[in-house]
Amino acid sequence: MFDIDKWQEILSTIKKNKLRTFLTGFSVSWGIFMLILLLGSGKGLQNGVQDEFSGDAVNSIWVGGGQTSLAYNGLKPGRNIMFDNADFDAVEKNINNIENLSARLGVWSSSPINYKNEYGTFDLKAVHPNHKVIEKINILSGRFINNIDIEQYRKVAVIGIEAKNALFKDESPIGKYVIINGINFKIVGVFSDKRDRENRRLYLPISAIQRIFTGRDDVGIITMTSKSNDIDQSREIEANLRNLFSKRKTFAKDDERAIWISNNLEEFKDFMDLFKAINIFIWVIGVFTIIAGVVGVSNIMLVVVNERTKEIGIRKAIGATPWATISLIIQESIIITAVSGYIGLVLGVVVMEFVANNIPDSQFFKNPGVDISTAIYATIVLIIAGVVASYFPARKAARIKPIEALRHE
Repeated sequence: MFDIDKWQEILSTIKKNKLRTFLTGFSVSWGIFMLILLLGSGKGLQNGVQDEFSGDAVNSIWVGGGQTSLAYNGLKPGRNIMFDNADFDAVEKNINNIENLSARLGVWSSSPINYKNEYGTFDLKAVHPNHKVIEKINILSGRFINNIDIEQYRKVAVIGIEAKNALFKDESPIGKYVIINGINFKIVGVFSDKRDRENRRLYLPISAIQRIFTGRDDVGIITMTSKSNDIDQSREIEANLRNLFSKRKTFAKDDERAIWISNNLEEFKDFMDLFKAINIFIWVIGVFTIIAGVVGVSNIMLVVVNERTKEIGIRKAIGATPWATISLIIQESIIITAVSGYIGLVLGVVVMEFVANNIPDSQFFKNPGVDISTAIYATIVLIIAGVVASYFPARKAARIKPIEALRHE
C-alpha cells in the first residue's frame, strides 16, 4: 500500500539538504549521461560499418591476381598473376559450397559515353549474371544481364540511376542505345546501388567485352558467395581457392602477394567482434562512473542516518520495525539515484537525437542513438544502484538501539 506519510517525510528530508542532494545526484546523472553518449556513439560507428558491408553480400568472397614475392619451383619472384576464363571455370568446377559465381572485368573507354548529344564518363564493368546478387544490385526497371546475353555475346548494358539521369534525363533508357568506344550498346535495365559512387556505373556482358574490346579471355577479379553465412565454411572456401590457384599459376601457397582474397564474412565478423568488445568496454566505464556516484549517495545516506539517529531511536521505541526503518532509507536512496539517473538518461537521449538529426552521416558514422533495450538496462542499473547505495546506511540504521539513540548528540 502507498504510504503517503513516508513519502512526505522522504521528500521533506531531501528538501532540507538541497545542495547536498544535488551534488550527490549529479554524479549519478553524469554517469548515466556519459554512458548513453558512449553507447550512442558506438552505435553510430557500428551502423556506419554495417552500411559499408551492406553494399555487397555479407558472405561474398573476392579474389584477384597479384605479384609473386617468393621464388617457387624454379621460378623467380615478381611474376604477375592474372586470371582468365579457364580459371573461372576451374573455380566453378572444383570449389564446393559456392552459391553465386561471377567475374568482374574493368573496361577502359577511350572516349566519353554518349546518347545523342549527351556525353559522360562512367565506370564500366563487364560481369556475369550472378553479379547482381553478389553486389546487391537493385533493378529499378528492365532487367540485369542474363545467360543468353553471355552465350550470344550480346551488346547490352545495365545503367546506374545517376548515369541514366546524366544521359537520358527524364527519358526512359530501356531499348535505347549508348555509344561505348564507338559501338552501340542497348540499354536493357536501370539499377540503383547503396553506394552512390556505383550508381555512375554501367554493367556489360563479360563475353561481349572480351570479344569486342580486349580480344583476350582475361576476367580480372573472380567473386562468389558461399552457400551459408558460416564463417568456417567461408574460410574453407578461401583456403581452397589459394590451394587451387597455387597449383594452376605455380606459386607457393604461403605467398600472400601472389593473389589477394577478400572475405567479406570474415571481415564483417571481425568488425562485429570489435564492436562487441567496445560495447563491453563502454558498459564497464559507464558502470564504474555510476558506481562513483553510488558511493556518493551511500555516503550521504550514512550522514542522514547519523543525523537522524535520535529520531530513528524514538521510532523504534514506539514500535517501528527494523524493516520500516530499512525501507525508509532504501526508498530515499532509490529516489535520489532514480531521479538523477533519469535526468542523465533523458539528457543523453536528447543529445544523441540532436547529433543524429544535425550532423551529416559519414562513411563510418551513421544514425547514432540508443534503443529501448538500452533504456531498460539503464533502468535496471539505476534500481540496483539505489539499493546498493542504501545497503550500508540501512544496515546501520537497523542496528540502532533505542536507548543508545536517545543518548546520541
